[in-house]
Amino acid sequence: MGQTIILTVVGSDRPGLTRAIADAVYSAGGNWLESHLSRLGGKYVGSVLVELPEERLEELEQAARTIDAFGIKVDIIASAKTAARDGAPLTIEIVGQDRPGIVREVTTVLAGLDVNIEDFATAVEGGAWSGVPLFRAKVKMLIPASLSTDKVREALEDISGEVMVDFDIESAPG
Repeated sequence: MGQTIILTVVGSDRPGLTRAIADAVYSAGGNWLESHLSRLGGKYVGSVLVELPEERLEELEQAARTIDAFGIKVDIIASAKTAARDGAPLTIEIVGQDRPGIVREVTTVLAGLDVNIEDFATAVEGGAWSGVPLFRAKVKMLIPASLSTDKVREALEDISGEVMVDFDIESAPG
């Protein structure tokens, strides 16, 4: 088909924004492959991976400028051609009392283990029993073939007592 590009979008949330982006992609002959779009901090934010004929990139850029006129900032970035990564897929779920530094501590441990984070989703919600805000994270990653899930668990549990975080580690399917 051509090239793959990434659209990043940020703007004030309102109905019809996803449709406007989809219209722009479609009008330029693009194929919407993958996306992460959400409301964050009162704004509409996200990214979309698009496959597009190379000769139609300018058409998509023009359509993006039209969307920009509605208060949505759209950036177009060439995607990187990457080889398949080595490693075993792993997903962890973290739940604990929210406090500054939880993300830093977890990601420091994972980086120290040479883990590649592929998807990182977090939220803070009210605690059902205590009313204390709870931090939740779901982290999808690739761990090096030489690293066991037990070692990942041990490393994460070393900080668990300090940050009161519970870890549920599962191997990802496939």
